Amino acid sequence: MPAHTSWFERVPKVELHVHLEGAIPLETTWYLVQKYGGDPSLPDIEALRRRFVFRDFPHFIDTWIWRNQFLREYEDFAVLAEAVARDLASQNIRYVEAFFSPADYFRHGLKTQDLITAVRSGLNRVPDVEVALVVDLVRDTGPERAMVTLREVNEVRSQGVIGIGIGGSEQTFPPEPFEEVYREARRLGLHTNAHAGEAAGAASLWGAIRALKVERIGHGTRAEEDPELLDYLAETQLPLEMCPLSNLRTGVVRSIDEHPVGRYYRRGLMVTVNSDDPKLFGNSLAEEYRLLMEHHSFSRADVRAVVLNAVRASWLPGDRKQELLESIGSDPVWGEPSA
Repeated sequence: MPAHTSWFERVPKVELHVHLEGAIPLETTWYLVQKYGGDPSLPDIEALRRRFVFRDFPHFIDTWIWRNQFLREYEDFAVLAEAVARDLASQNIRYVEAFFSPADYFRHGLKTQDLITAVRSGLNRVPDVEVALVVDLVRDTGPERAMVTLREVNEVRSQGVIGIGIGGSEQTFPPEPFEEVYREARRLGLHTNAHAGEAAGAASLWGAIRALKVERIGHGTRAEEDPELLDYLAETQLPLEMCPLSNLRTGVVRSIDEHPVGRYYRRGLMVTVNSDDPKLFGNSLAEEYRLLMEHHSFSRADVRAVVLNAVRASWLPGDRKQELLESIGSDPVWGEPSA
């Protein structure tokens, strides 16, 4: 990257928990809003930016649903995917496992298979970053709809779909009813994840672990509500996709200093750090890393360890994983003198 950029921007990065729809650059969202006739409450792009300030987690979900009404045609998804990929590449993000939520667009008559194909066509326009897809089955739609979506997803696995998860209103929809869906996903050879411990507490995490048998946890912020759960996470090294600034923006934590990411890291949990919905929350991985150092006493070596954790926790094949570990681990940026 250009020499004038900060060390945090030059660091090679891996992103395991980012939603494509939450990573759409503001200018692309503004274009889509205008394409469909605009919104009287949004006189300009700055008003749109202010719309993405959230009172709490339910308000964030409501805003997510509002914004998605401006995604109506397959070409919209190719456009957003290309814009997101270009933005990711500009941040020196080398590899991404990105969530995408086709169930949110049934109301527009859009088919899962064609949506995923459109997204992949957009991603393929940007060869500078590798983006694998993890389909969010959206817990709010219920397990029956999730099973339908899973089978549709399986038809387009060749479009770079490697896993499934459930996001949405965790505080209302617990994980246990999705047990059969996750069993079928494993049978089909898909990797599994669940958002847990974000808008609900330790019981939600235990449900994802025991009923869904997930390979990774999205967030896990509230795991420390149960010391036994922390012991389990440390012992098993079940990866956590932590998103500190996201949790701050949605009110899951009151301040960045109170976030448990530093405590979890020092306790030996398998911590990765991610941006979640960066264009809705106004964050980036570079900013996340800077806050780790400024508020949680991380060193540059600790930041490197967290990035390499993300590579190890990724669902890349063994040879590709080893190649990425070596490439990122040996990057000259790690040896740069401190400012």
